[in-house]
Amino acid sequence: MVTYGVNTLISDSGVIKYRVVAEEWEVNENKNPSRWIFNKGILLTQFDLTKHVVGYIQSDTAVYFDKDRRWKLNGHVRILTSQGVEFQTNNLFWDEQNHLIWSNTYSHLKTPDKELEGNWFKSDEQMTNYEIRQIKGWSIIDKREFPSGGDQSAIQSTLNIDTVRHDKLKGPVIKR
Repeated sequence: MVTYGVNTLISDSGVIKYRVVAEEWEVNENKNPSRWIFNKGILLTQFDLTKHVVGYIQSDTAVYFDKDRRWKLNGHVRILTSQGVEFQTNNLFWDEQNHLIWSNTYSHLKTPDKELEGNWFKSDEQMTNYEIRQIKGWSIIDKREFPSGGDQSAIQSTLNIDTVRHDKLKGPVIKR
């Protein structure tokens, strides 16, 4: 089944939560595993209780493996979370059952207090706990995080960053 010009709302308990916009939506139950195919792009928008947009996911193409509840998004993947985290990559995988997202390509993450890039990314769905490998970027650092007493060797060792090693970072938790 192929549907053209999709613009549908998804509600939970009578409250509109999401909107799906796609030029073409193919549901193919004959392939193994069965899947939904969005060859001309997709935009998933999330709303709050007052129907204001609080986040979105968009990509040039997407495949949803409905039985596994797993997404594969390709090409200009853009995400904005309800906490204001912006994310960009070219390939993204989303496992709804395990609440994980990951990318094995260049990724750019922007939070209110830092901007990071790396060549491998893994996170929870809210993007509050994430891991980036081969990382580079900037962050706001409190001066209390540096050694006191002007010890230049201690400061230099603090500033050396190994971009091959992976770092686990905790994202922002913003309560509204």
